[in-house]
Amino acid sequence: MAGRFFEDWTVGDALTHEIRRTVTETDNLLISALTHNPQPLHLDAEYAAASAFGRIVVNGTFTFALMIGLSVGDTTLGTLIANLGYDKVVMPKPVFIGDTVHAQTTITALRESRSRPQAGLVTFEHRLRNQDDVIVCQCLRTALVKRRDV
Repeated sequence: MAGRFFEDWTVGDALTHEIRRTVTETDNLLISALTHNPQPLHLDAEYAAASAFGRIVVNGTFTFALMIGLSVGDTTLGTLIANLGYDKVVMPKPVFIGDTVHAQTTITALRESRSRPQAGLVTFEHRLRNQDDVIVCQCLRTALVKRRDV
């Protein structure tokens, strides 16, 4: 099990997740189709070429989900009880087809659960960076995580 228990975390812990991912046209098409999102900025090359970005912008829901997914193996794999919320989601720069991204995580808060003695709350600050080390997505994720000895 790769995830960490509540007791294994300390506020300020920082991780750079090893898995990198190059975003493909298929990724963008699939998420847009699966979520019924017809935004031409994501699907129409001519429309996108005439936009401020000059090319197709990857669907932001994919960008967000990929950021979380890249972090799971090192944070909550096998120790997660539930994700309780995502806050302050921002996408300061776009992701384009062909970008290679990687994720980083910092622990910003820890608290024992008042209602579940076998668990604790961990707040993760996740950041997704592109190949130029520019932040393209960021959020806070609060997770209910198993305690080791309870």
